[in-house]
Amino acid sequence: MRRPTNSTWRRTTVVALTVVCVAYAPIAMTELWPYAHPGAPAPGEWLLAHTVSPRYVSDALATRVGPYRHTLVPMILHSVLGGLLMLLGPAQLLTAARRRTRPHRVLGVVFAVTVYASMAGAGAYLARTAPRDAFGGASFWIVLATILVGTVLSVTFGILAAVGRFPDLHRRWMLLCYGFLLTAPLLRLEWGALPWLLPGLPMAEINRVAITHLGSVVAFGALVAARAADRRTAVQGVSGSWAPLPVLVAAHLAGAVALWWIAASWLDLGTAGRRLLVAYLLPYAVTYAVAALRARRAGRQGRTWAREEWRIHLTALCLAPVVSVVAALVCERSLDLGRYTAVLAGVSVGCGTTAVAATVVVSLRLMYARELTKRGGPAADRPPARVGASVV
Repeated sequence: MRRPTNSTWRRTTVVALTVVCVAYAPIAMTELWPYAHPGAPAPGEWLLAHTVSPRYVSDALATRVGPYRHTLVPMILHSVLGGLLMLLGPAQLLTAARRRTRPHRVLGVVFAVTVYASMAGAGAYLARTAPRDAFGGASFWIVLATILVGTVLSVTFGILAAVGRFPDLHRRWMLLCYGFLLTAPLLRLEWGALPWLLPGLPMAEINRVAITHLGSVVAFGALVAARAADRRTAVQGVSGSWAPLPVLVAAHLAGAVALWWIAASWLDLGTAGRRLLVAYLLPYAVTYAVAALRARRAGRQGRTWAREEWRIHLTALCLAPVVSVVAALVCERSLDLGRYTAVLAGVSVGCGTTAVAATVVVSLRLMYARELTKRGGPAADRPPARVGASVV
């Protein structure tokens, strides 16, 4: 039996992503119609009710009437434009893969403007909604705010990279931006799938389980896509490492201590804490294992640039629990949150925050390499590696 090639996996992933986005677009666009006009069609609610149960959906949405109605216009703007972004994303992937420069640029402008407008609607909702009134409580409000900031920063840095003629950085930032946007359909998928694994839990609790790992999942997906599109063995001007062994060891030690603190905090909270801990640790462990193995394999094969990028992101991943602990302590003391909610909020934003930080470091690494090459630095004599065709 013939094994699937890398190109086959890439095509399969792009097709699956396109199907999810296109299917979710009408759900996103119509999600808030019933709040404006009771009885209006809401295919997302109908599908979820038939996948799990009508009671599961009705109990969850019963508390949403008040918080949504006093910010209904910006929320509808956010959801409708969010559905449009689900369609623009695959279109951008297709035009980039086929090297259709003009359509890609035109769609890119539309995409960026739509992101800013959609996030403005989300920002208005968050500004007018108390954290305790968000679905799932204050932890989800904090996660939404973090996703908003991450999305806006990513698309902004993506635009700046395109203007500065850094196509590889532009691709990385736009993939990360779209990863943040994909938290919406992925969350809905978990609303429908997790009740089969965790029967009897209300949607609000399912929501808490899901947000423990969505940040790490989308950030990891964006990284894998970026690495798949970058086939360079080396980058002219890049020598040595910005994530040397001592830094990597220190990050591992700090991360281990932070993970111990998170585990101890949640294990003290009984069944609910253990459930959240498992939901957080399993995806984290998979992400760590893949990043560590890819970095080691790239080093053995002499692919120095791939090794460097994987090591930078591996360092950031190790530091994600540290960021989570700091965020949890800040939330607990400054926002007067309970330990359960504070730790959940911290864990939910850790991986996404460090993914942005790691992409910033990678960007600075490449920008410094180009500047060094222009000035004829010590690594400037290294011939550039051939860049293969990208899929993004």
